[in-house]
Amino acid sequence: MLSEVVDYLMLSPGKTIVDATIGTGGHSRAMIERILPGGRLIGIDRDEDSLMIAKSRLSDFGSACEFVHGNFSDIDAVMRELRISKIDGALFDLGLSSYQLEDPERGFSFQSEGPLDMRFDRSSFISAYDLINNLNEEEISSMLWTFGQERWHNRIARSLVQERERRAITTTKELSDIVVRAIPPKYRHYRIHPATRTFQAVRIAVNRELETIETGISKAIELLGVSGRICVISFHSLEDRIVKFAFRKFASQERIKIITQKPLVPREAEVIENPASRSSKFRVAEKI
Repeated sequence: MLSEVVDYLMLSPGKTIVDATIGTGGHSRAMIERILPGGRLIGIDRDEDSLMIAKSRLSDFGSACEFVHGNFSDIDAVMRELRISKIDGALFDLGLSSYQLEDPERGFSFQSEGPLDMRFDRSSFISAYDLINNLNEEEISSMLWTFGQERWHNRIARSLVQERERRAITTTKELSDIVVRAIPPKYRHYRIHPATRTFQAVRIAVNRELETIETGISKAIELLGVSGRICVISFHSLEDRIVKFAFRKFASQERIKIITQKPLVPREAEVIENPASRSSKFRVAEKI
């Protein structure tokens, strides 16, 4: 939703913008081109590999771009370190990047063989392997339901515990195969892969994603100057619900104005070009 980001952030020369999930820099180039001369873009990401790619891709903008390896839930500390007291806009793109999905060694995808990892920050301690092989059946079941809304959470949890009694579950393919076998045959052939919700749930748990969303959004709103805008792109209902209620809370305190009363969704042409965007929802609020 690049055009929507550019339009709703109301970018112009001299503004200070935070890309709180810069990834490999897809949105950032379009943003910084519109805030120069005099503008400043700060890119934050938990994934140091992605951050290095973004830094290389945006190197032609020199000191107008700053890159920070960190969690957007610490956006206030990042801004203090950079001696920035107010920002003019912030973007949170909560999706998993294609770069992460396409690298088998990161362990995010059930479509290729790789280690059970799923960490955004590869220096963090807990990986998918740790959760799948150490949580008890009840904990796994709760994780799959809470973070993936997986209908067959009990059956999958039971199968995972039974399987790991024979040997540790170490790869994405092993996890995917166990999940597929655990689901009744007539329910294995829906539009999405049967392991989609399980992989989502484990990834969210590994990275404690939902815990950081409201914190990051709240801190970003505090940093916005008057008329500054925050844009958030979410990719599943759990994320979108957190964003919606965070915006409502600040709006009830008359601290922001909600610009998108209903979330925007991608246009048909974008979905055709980028099928991964089909579930995205885009919300915008403005500081008052």
